[in-house]
Amino acid sequence: MTGFPRDQWYVAAYGSEIEHDLFTRTICGEPILFWRTRDGAVTAMPDRCVHRRFPLSQPPSRLVDDQVVCGYHGFTYDAGGKCVAVPGQTRIPRTARLLPYPVVEQDSFVWVFIGDPANADPTRIPRAPWLVASDYTTVYGMEPLNARYELLVDNLLDLSHETYLHGGYIGTPEVASTPITTEVDEDAGIVYVSRHMDDAECPPFYSKSTGLQGRIARWQDIEYTPPCLYKLHSRIAPVGSVPNPDGSDPDAFHVEVVYAITPETETSTHDFWAVARDFALGDEEVSAFLAENNRTVVMQDVVALNVLEKVIANEPEGYQELSINIDTGGLAARRMLKRLVEKS
Repeated sequence: MTGFPRDQWYVAAYGSEIEHDLFTRTICGEPILFWRTRDGAVTAMPDRCVHRRFPLSQPPSRLVDDQVVCGYHGFTYDAGGKCVAVPGQTRIPRTARLLPYPVVEQDSFVWVFIGDPANADPTRIPRAPWLVASDYTTVYGMEPLNARYELLVDNLLDLSHETYLHGGYIGTPEVASTPITTEVDEDAGIVYVSRHMDDAECPPFYSKSTGLQGRIARWQDIEYTPPCLYKLHSRIAPVGSVPNPDGSDPDAFHVEVVYAITPETETSTHDFWAVARDFALGDEEVSAFLAENNRTVVMQDVVALNVLEKVIANEPEGYQELSINIDTGGLAARRMLKRLVEKS
């Protein structure tokens, strides 16, 4: 599959990345300029001047109050993209404006809409409330991936690779050996993949953060909303422990792993990751451990997927890959993404 689903919301940045300064990121092949205005709102517009296409993020372009001044010829734009000054004349051409992108800041992410702004419905943005909840503590990061975004979707929908690629960190033998269940909600546009391990080895990622040792009950419940947001609801508990009928789960530790899978180009991706936990909330050592170890796991994926991108780019036309039961979630996601691209 080539191309991106359009008329879709994508994560462009963490809110903490965007300050009262020029910030640029390419989303779905479109270079976008961001800054936070004096009143705290995030603005987004094309990162190129209408005059001679000079990138507005490129020095000596600069931000003056809430206006960006092009460093090539001085065209000046306000936070709504309207040109308010041009060199050598007082009349400003009617077409001298940048069309702003719809932007929503939610759950620590800055979301940008790629497509027709008239179709930018904020209620379609999937939620990840744990990332800003007072009863959770979150660590997060972003890694550039030199591979198409579909490969990261495949990777995250099939966690059996943890056993082999992430051994010594998050992977144990039970992850690969335990069957999965897959459900697809076509109306909501969500793929669910679950793997419940009732008696599994406790990997270092959890033993060192929760204090649990030996065998554990370990549940992995995936919820993927194409094209961008992936959520892994992880439950770690003593063997034999199950949630109460009312949904409370006092014996378990809960970790919400969130990935935003944002295409940069057709062969590169912004790999946003966040790990939220409901235990050891103020423990800086636990936070540092989870941040370091999750980044290590992410980088193991990055290295593998960068290699895979090169393999795919050079494989003969018509190559047929093999899929098995563990691929049902990834295959369902591929079908959804294909339909979204076809509708674009």
